[in-house]
Amino acid sequence: MAQQRQTDPKLLEVLVCPVTKTALTYDAERQELVSPVSGLAYPIRDGIPIMLPGEARELSRD
Repeated sequence: MAQQRQTDPKLLEVLVCPVTKTALTYDAERQELVSPVSGLAYPIRDGIPIMLPGEARELSRD
């Protein structure tokens, strides 16, 4: 299994959802930043958050 690169916790504190400008939560298991307000999850690749709405995964609305 490939080793996951650690994301800087200070960076995670200042990032907000680019769509709603609201706070994000960090999902370490999935390596994503989640915006419950917009219903999007932004991937973290090689320790770098990809904050592009087109790259985000839509959350299921269960």
